[in-house]
Amino acid sequence: MLDATAKADTLIEALGWIRQFRDKVVVIKMGGSIIDHGDALRHLLLDILFMETVGVRPVVIHGGGARINAAMEQAGIKPRFVQGRRYTDDATLEIVEKVLAEETNQYLADQFEKIGGRAMTLNFQSAPVLFGKRLTLKGDDGGEVDLGHVGEVTSIDRLVIDNLCYAGQVPFIPSMCLDEQGRKLNVNADTAATRLAIDLNAEKLVFLSDIPGVLADPADPESLISWLNAEKAAELIAAGKISGGMIPKVEACLDTVRHGVKKVHIVDGRARHSLLLEVYTTKGIGTVIS
Repeated sequence: MLDATAKADTLIEALGWIRQFRDKVVVIKMGGSIIDHGDALRHLLLDILFMETVGVRPVVIHGGGARINAAMEQAGIKPRFVQGRRYTDDATLEIVEKVLAEETNQYLADQFEKIGGRAMTLNFQSAPVLFGKRLTLKGDDGGEVDLGHVGEVTSIDRLVIDNLCYAGQVPFIPSMCLDEQGRKLNVNADTAATRLAIDLNAEKLVFLSDIPGVLADPADPESLISWLNAEKAAELIAAGKISGGMIPKVEACLDTVRHGVKKVHIVDGRARHSLLLEVYTTKGIGTVIS
């Protein structure tokens, strides 16, 4: 009876959040490192199915870095990164499109439907919804850095996404876009998710990856920082507690909330039902930025 009562208490705790987030869009960015973790992926997809069932409108955008690297190695192409972006020549673009926009995108949708969900792939073969332009970055010498076929998202087809959500389908979107000439571009999945959340007026943006959140000490998973705002983040960056690649991720999260998304979460997607624990419990398990 005590166990049953504890389960009921958990449901009651979730009730307030369920009511609050009903009919709200939640953008979920799924990192490529999660996709091939069988149990972790299944639990995440179950979480997404739960959210859709209780009235949330989930929109999933995903990367596929590990799968792309494996396909490039098989093709004898060495991956090259420039300022954190994958250099994308013609051969790499072909692999990215095949592995990310076709195979991985379809795989995720298929796995979601196997557990009873309704999924729609939004890739170049069905209905692309991300549009953008070639990304230009400056090097240390002030000159333009060549990234190849790498882009940034400048607009989305919101109508297609909204219609699917209203119909009870979950959109699965690969991190690639089309430019004005219809050319395909490889896009950083984090920045694409940020633009998607802003343009959809999302209630939340959740980053699912293989880290527990923002850590005060990267070597100590127990040093999780549960909550951040701009002031606290600036203090931690100045103190060197937020450093390296986490700095641009945190800055991107802060920019997202400045544009109207209420909260951004960074969560370890490998933890069992991490998405539900983060969204539907008071304490959560990752870092929330607001």
